[in-house]
Amino acid sequence: MNYRETLDWLFSQLPMYQRIGAAAYKSDLGNTLALLSEQGNPQTRFPSVHIAGTNGKGSVAHLLTAILQEAGYRTGLYTSPHLTDFRERIRIQGAMIQEEAVMKYVSRYRSAFRHIQPSFFEMTVGMAFDHFSREKVDIAVIETGMGGRLDSTNVIHPEVSIITNIGHDHQRFLGNDLPSIAKEKAGIIKSGVPVVLGKMPEELLPVFRQKATEMQAPLFLSEKEVRLHNAHLLKGAERLLVFDADHPLYGRMKKIACPLASIVQLENLASVLTALIPLHEDFPVDVAALFQGIRNVKKTTGLRGRWEILSTSPLIVADTAHNPEGLKAGMEQWMRCPAADRHLVFGMAEDKDPYALLSLLPADADYYFCKPAVERGMPAEKVRDAARSLGLKGQAWASVQEAFENAKTQVSPSGSIYVGGSTFVVAEIIL
Repeated sequence: MNYRETLDWLFSQLPMYQRIGAAAYKSDLGNTLALLSEQGNPQTRFPSVHIAGTNGKGSVAHLLTAILQEAGYRTGLYTSPHLTDFRERIRIQGAMIQEEAVMKYVSRYRSAFRHIQPSFFEMTVGMAFDHFSREKVDIAVIETGMGGRLDSTNVIHPEVSIITNIGHDHQRFLGNDLPSIAKEKAGIIKSGVPVVLGKMPEELLPVFRQKATEMQAPLFLSEKEVRLHNAHLLKGAERLLVFDADHPLYGRMKKIACPLASIVQLENLASVLTALIPLHEDFPVDVAALFQGIRNVKKTTGLRGRWEILSTSPLIVADTAHNPEGLKAGMEQWMRCPAADRHLVFGMAEDKDPYALLSLLPADADYYFCKPAVERGMPAEKVRDAARSLGLKGQAWASVQEAFENAKTQVSPSGSIYVGGSTFVVAEIIL
């Protein structure tokens, strides 16, 4: 099979949560362990950092990867989902896995796929670990898909675990309340492995403290370890995040510039800076590499879709926030951006509560509802009808691109368009 045929086979033969939702979810790690055993357990042949959380884990993964690369370490990065190219999920030194490597992996283990029948996510985890092992990375940064305890990535014994935050997402699988979700995320905490916690509601801290105590895992609270202050955004609310920091390893650091231009990235940066403390003994990073890694994160790792500015006149923002906590933060920042008129290109996945998301959106905007081109996309008419019941006015369009093109015909040069509601909506815009 050539590369296109290989991808078609993967997408058609194996269930994938990104495409069909619940049918792809597996409730134990048996398949992952069986597949990795067939591969000779590559996950044991490289050090790693493991990252879970509701929001921010992708940004944390990319930031930490960029810093480690600048420090001279050959660094692997595994993230999900991809936006425009399957190979985005697996990178070394910022470069996506080669098409040839994808084909070889599928050919090499296709018989194992037949008798193990792994999910799409289980297979991609196996591919990533196989690739990192063969390419002899110094360290790999591994992002969970969802949850933690039963996530297919949760077979590694990392140098450090990071849990960014807890919010409402994937409740069908993780639980309907924040303590239940927190317990699932805490499942990545390993025996003796330091764990970094991002900003957490105070009432959830006992969940993590108890798990860390059980596992004798040193606990680092980012809000206490790193002081970030004097943070501001250059050129309004859309261009560059600049901040000072006090750090146990580096002392007072002045004027760090980050291209992830969202104020919520401060929480992610605090988690990254805190993770460097327990990593320091085996993976030291000097201040120059730290600053350079943060500054060049987009170029180094290919990070896209996080409050990404597509145009400044009019201001067009694409943001992958797709749960209440993430969307609320995005809307608060967008509403702080001066705009003569506001337009939202908005769609979501079928498994989301439309009222929970739509209730966070401003009434004084024009809406262009759309269905992302995945099987589990919510019909645009369903989103539109829910929005109308909340007083939001707009039309349903046949596709994301059609919605976007119509929004661009209506926005004034001093107005703004926000594209979001789903990772899949953003993916179609930034192709």
